Amino acid sequence: MKRAPVKPALMIFAGVLLVAVLLVVGYLGGRSRAPASAGNAASAPEAGGKKVLYWYDTMVPQQHFDKPGLSPMGMQMVPKYADEGAAKDIVRIDPATVQNLGVRTAPVERRVLASAIRVPGTITWNLRQATIISARVDAVVSKLDVRAPYTEVKAGEPLAELLAPQWNSALAEYRALEQARSADARELRSAARQRLQVLGLTPADIQSSRHGAGAAITLHAPQAGVVTTLDVREGQRVTAGQTLMTVNGLSTVWIEAALPQAAAGTVRSGTPVVVTVDALPGRSFHGTVETLLPDVDAVTRTQRARIVLDNPDGALSPGMFATVQLNPTPDAAVPVVPDDALIATGTHTRVILAEGDGHFRAVSVRIGRAAGGYTEILDGLAGGEKVVVSGQFLIDSEASLSGALERLNDTTAKPVPAASAPMPGMPMGGKP
Repeated sequence: MKRAPVKPALMIFAGVLLVAVLLVVGYLGGRSRAPASAGNAASAPEAGGKKVLYWYDTMVPQQHFDKPGLSPMGMQMVPKYADEGAAKDIVRIDPATVQNLGVRTAPVERRVLASAIRVPGTITWNLRQATIISARVDAVVSKLDVRAPYTEVKAGEPLAELLAPQWNSALAEYRALEQARSADARELRSAARQRLQVLGLTPADIQSSRHGAGAAITLHAPQAGVVTTLDVREGQRVTAGQTLMTVNGLSTVWIEAALPQAAAGTVRSGTPVVVTVDALPGRSFHGTVETLLPDVDAVTRTQRARIVLDNPDGALSPGMFATVQLNPTPDAAVPVVPDDALIATGTHTRVILAEGDGHFRAVSVRIGRAAGGYTEILDGLAGGEKVVVSGQFLIDSEASLSGALERLNDTTAKPVPAASAPMPGMPMGGKP
């Protein structure tokens, strides 16, 4: 038998083998040329007459490399030229895309920030209306008209009766000279009255002693108020100078408000306040700051402000908690932006300026006080610009990808060797 010819099969096998050899040769030739091109680029720091400062990956613009090639992420790096102008800091987004993203802007206004401050406070006695009733001489408490603390008294109301021999002798001398007509006798009578005043007897006490029973002297309330302390009982012997009771007036009260240190600098004597109390819904009380107390609480780091309030009907009681709204004098108009326009990072704050025709630019700002949904701009904006208040984070991300934020925040960063700058948390790939 004759065998079938095998020549066509051999020709097909030879053709496939030739193609495979050509592919291998081309691949090896490309690899051998790639390092040469990278080396040529690295050895030529100037391209087209422009000086190259460093190379970077557009996906990670904060990483700088001293030669071109592939980044640790496997992306081809691009050069950063020394003569790139400020236009490079501008991000351009198609106006249709801006509209689809719902980007909204607001003007940078100059206005007076509402500076109302709301802080907690506590109602206390007005110590300027406190009067101490004491014994000017040795005596015995024969009767107490006020027998319990926190009893309300009226001006001139009897408080207690005392038996005091020294008072009795002085009163007897004064009464013996009442009918005197001679000049010497009148001088003695005047001296006896002065002695009674030194011993602590008021004209009301002297008058009541005439009609009182026995030799007891009645002490009267010098003002309307509340007996806040009662230190004696009936039948008790007291010595000269001993405190019998304390009467506090209630026509005015103090409020001690705790101010944060940042707010204390805007509050002064005479600053108007409005006070509300949960126990009296629907009512508000108006007053002024009397003084800032010169001590700062070591625990809360707050400074107390003393406020004086009128309390004609006695509705405010010491010990009540209150909410105090202070209204410092308005300052001058300052540039402000809506709070939503601010992009805060760990080190600084920035805003996105809208410059028209889809152009946006990131600007670093220094902020101050905030009130009513607006924040004061101390540096970075002058007023009249337009800032993005909605969708700014998408534009901020685009600026980060384009390297605009890198040029804004880190213009003095030094290039580092490519082999020593891997992505955080990512192993180093092949050499660029």
